[in-house]
Amino acid sequence: MSGISISISHPTGILRGTVQLPASKSESNRALIIQALSPERITLQNLSDANDTVLLQRLLHASEKEINAEDAGTVMRFLTAYFSLTNQPKVLTGTERMCHRPIGILVDALRELGVEIKYLGQEGFPPLEIKGFEPKFSGKSNVKLRGDVSSQFISALLLCAPVLPHGLRLELAGKIASRPYIEMTLALMQQFGISSSFIGNDIEIAPKTYEGGTFSVEADWSAASYWYSLVALAKKSEILLTGLKENSLQGDSKVAELMKDFGVKTTFLKEGILLTKTAETAEKIAIDFSDIPDLAQTFAVLAAAKNIALEMTGLESLRIKETDRIAALQTELARFGATLMETKPGTFLVKNDSVLGRKIAVQTYHDHRMAMAFAPLALFQEIQIGNPEVVKKSYPQFWNELRKVGFVVEGI
Repeated sequence: MSGISISISHPTGILRGTVQLPASKSESNRALIIQALSPERITLQNLSDANDTVLLQRLLHASEKEINAEDAGTVMRFLTAYFSLTNQPKVLTGTERMCHRPIGILVDALRELGVEIKYLGQEGFPPLEIKGFEPKFSGKSNVKLRGDVSSQFISALLLCAPVLPHGLRLELAGKIASRPYIEMTLALMQQFGISSSFIGNDIEIAPKTYEGGTFSVEADWSAASYWYSLVALAKKSEILLTGLKENSLQGDSKVAELMKDFGVKTTFLKEGILLTKTAETAEKIAIDFSDIPDLAQTFAVLAAAKNIALEMTGLESLRIKETDRIAALQTELARFGATLMETKPGTFLVKNDSVLGRKIAVQTYHDHRMAMAFAPLALFQEIQIGNPEVVKKSYPQFWNELRKVGFVVEGI
């Protein structure tokens, strides 16, 4: 399907209906690592059908020496730690883009713990060869790691920490990015009997085997963000998103509070959340995305569409995602006459001086979030989305769900 594009439009601009969200990819992938490490039976319900989760589930039990993580950053990082600390010699590789995404910080930490790892290409990047593991520490393992890196490096170590002979003490240096994802990891570990201490920048985990049990994965709040954007831009709207909880483990549940300023009210119900459009919107908004980087594209496009001046900070990790998301946003927003401009180091401002109206083609850069973040603009005009199959990474049914609420999606 590579190279195709789809056209999306909505004849009425009025949205009503019930929407099925995918299960959380973040929860699913963490739970799969825990399941693989546990000597007891763990039953996982409502696992994500996203490509990343399906891929991880398959690769965890692969007998081959070479493991291809494709374009899945979580899969690459979690499996690097998993195969290393369970002493399974493997070669890990991925797509060309994956082999340009840094992994040196995780490899350095694993080497400190006693893992022998060799880079097969450029230093600090996949592909990697895991040769073996012999614990270095006679007591609790101590590792220092930068806190401002991808939380996936940190979670990868934490998930495997209980199998270390004496547990792990992880010291995070400096500012901690994506802290809610770390807290999600520790909360899921607690579900299966692993206690932890997270005080200041220090995390401690004692050695213990994961206990058995049953866990049902919540729906994905990152995926919900696109529906918030759709509700905010529709003429009238009332959308029920099933499977979401008020007391969620997912940091992206913060979208419910943030979207008030963009004109969306959230009502928590037994079966999920009801989104309704309100007339109350702000003219200027500032959001720090350090803890919620996966929401950045959604808000950037929404702010441009609603002509809201949005100041964005905490975008550092966006440079090393599926694509350079900052550069991709700048290029694609410009097609609509909007700008994402760095006003000072680390601070970006979204502005829009144009009038939407003509048909425009959006490129997605092999990035699922680019496709879904720009899709709501079809409420204003017909748009084209290049390589629409990228949504399979996290939300395979996204285009079908759009059809259910009245969108015309042609070409797929």
